[in-house]
Amino acid sequence: MVKKSTSVLHQHLSEVKEGKRCFENAFQGVARMILESDIEKVVVNGKTTYDFSIFRQGKKHIIGMYDEINSFVSYVKDAAENGSSKEMAFVLVGEPGNGKTFLVEFVCNRYREFLSHAPNRKYSFKFTGLDKIGGYGKISTIESQTYEDPMILGMNIFEEPDKNREFLSQEIGFSDNELENLWVDYRPLGACSAFIWNDIRNFCNGDLSQMLEFIQIFPVPMTESLGTVTGKYPAKDKITSSAVDLLGEESIQRLLHITETNNPYRFDLRRGALARVAGGGVHFSDEIFKNKKDLVQVYLGVIQNRNIEIDGYKWPIDTLIIATSNNSEFNRFLAEKEEAPIVDRCRICYVSHNTNYKMQKDLTNYAIGNETRTTLNHEYLHQDPNLNYAASVATVLTRLARSEKLTPIETMKLAAGEVAGEKSIKTLAEVIDTLNQDPDITKRFGQKGLGQRNLGRAMQLLLETSETNEGKCMFAYDIFRALERIILDYVTDANDRAKYMEDMKSAKGLYRERIMTEMFNAYMDEPLAIRKDVMNYVNMIIGIDAENLGPDKMWKYKDPQTGELRALKIDERYIKSVEERLGLKTAEQRETFRTSIRKIYGQKISVDPDYDFMDNLELVKAVTDVRLKSDIAGAGSLIGALANRTNEENQKLYDRMVDTMLNKLGYCHTCAQKTIEYFCTQEDEN
Repeated sequence: MVKKSTSVLHQHLSEVKEGKRCFENAFQGVARMILESDIEKVVVNGKTTYDFSIFRQGKKHIIGMYDEINSFVSYVKDAAENGSSKEMAFVLVGEPGNGKTFLVEFVCNRYREFLSHAPNRKYSFKFTGLDKIGGYGKISTIESQTYEDPMILGMNIFEEPDKNREFLSQEIGFSDNELENLWVDYRPLGACSAFIWNDIRNFCNGDLSQMLEFIQIFPVPMTESLGTVTGKYPAKDKITSSAVDLLGEESIQRLLHITETNNPYRFDLRRGALARVAGGGVHFSDEIFKNKKDLVQVYLGVIQNRNIEIDGYKWPIDTLIIATSNNSEFNRFLAEKEEAPIVDRCRICYVSHNTNYKMQKDLTNYAIGNETRTTLNHEYLHQDPNLNYAASVATVLTRLARSEKLTPIETMKLAAGEVAGEKSIKTLAEVIDTLNQDPDITKRFGQKGLGQRNLGRAMQLLLETSETNEGKCMFAYDIFRALERIILDYVTDANDRAKYMEDMKSAKGLYRERIMTEMFNAYMDEPLAIRKDVMNYVNMIIGIDAENLGPDKMWKYKDPQTGELRALKIDERYIKSVEERLGLKTAEQRETFRTSIRKIYGQKISVDPDYDFMDNLELVKAVTDVRLKSDIAGAGSLIGALANRTNEENQKLYDRMVDTMLNKLGYCHTCAQKTIEYFCTQEDEN
């Protein structure tokens, strides 16, 4: 037999044996890539789930999508462990603009990066010197058309299976156990590789050392534009698309060279999208159910058997197949009952919109864009500090289904992991469970609403208005008008339109409350004034029953954030005023409310020492009202003072507040002025 390490194949196989190169299928590669990253436990909508850090890295990464990512990871892991998922495709189904394609492309990009590291690289082989053999015309080198791994060649060197095992154990030194593991991923050579290898065997009279001189090993090219390793096949128009786009076809150029009519190399597989990703790659079929029926039938065979089959010739492929589809397309497809077998071979994952308004802030930043914006005259365009909040809250509210148990605002707060009065996260979990029992997908939690594209369109509308360009500022309140325009223009269903318009009203109410807080901070000349007063109220009701409280009502406590000792004077009039604003009339009601605040404090502070009760909107509003009304004599007179600037004192107050807004709160002249004007109107109250 041949001496060790004389051929490039020997060298490659030895490096696999030593762990310097790897032999694994697409599922194992993707699973290893994901599971090597950090994994955290998080609570989403009242349920514990896992968060994989690989999806959260990079400038533009994935936000939310916890359930969908978990489904994908468990599908890949199951397939990597030889489960039934091996014979399935993973299909993401959902409304347009909720990030399906973005998720798949993100996975593909990460996979390319992962494979570009030396130990993970994919290799394939080519046959050289074919002009010596004859029958191939001027073709002297032929690459494996499906980028087969050299290990596959190693497992198929001889025609008898036992000889192959013998070769790998004696020549390379694989143990029996290692061979067993290798053979789990055994597949025969593709039709053309097997045919050419047989030609070489006949030419060399079965002399292996001579045969191996015809083999060269090369790394699989990673260039994205070649469509190798990760390839995207978009649904094309009905007339031109055919099975050729996926599988390949007979090549006239090759027929001019090849004399042997039975030679399967006359088929050019790389013309199709599948052969290029067949060596442990990812095939991404965008809008799979938009394809013609005959193409979907082709997928049927490919998904189940993982084979490219033309005219009875077979080429086994090793590919992870991920697809996306629109809800309406998918439903139309399901209605045609004869297509059931393909859906049966898919792991369907319904993708919902993001329903966490805090996470939506990052998504809204994607829509606004991180480049510095300019007006049409190339002047700097300012962004209202409340723009992101207004847009995020408005879009998230449209995605929340109505429920008898929770108001839209309670649902929104619970979905973001915040406190919503008496309602607990358990109520939200029950609501989601009930909604998810509905056979109509679009009625499930988070499945309907304004998507990311609609938000992007709204931002475009905001940018093109003359007010934005004249004032050189993207004023937050204008986003509601832009979103209403989008709802009228792009939402076809009348019931959805009516619901979304209602949601805009709720969003305006939340914006109003935020502006109240902002104005209070501006009035107090301090960015976090309201937070301080809310915490003062909380600390007062904790200290009011303290044993060490003297007649001067001074209470000493340890600040959980800094660990310092603090002294606080307990002002019962202030506590009472706040509770009156909250509508708590009787002593029992007050005591119940105080107990609930103390309970929240006890639960939250131990986990998050920086917790500041600012998500408790009712409490924040009450404190704001009390301070705004008591600090300036007479009810509502801050509004009066700002609206009527005829006397000098009011003008001074106005100037001081504008100054604070410009220098401390991130406003510009336009949005500071417009925000104060809005604050002085009675719009969107209650």
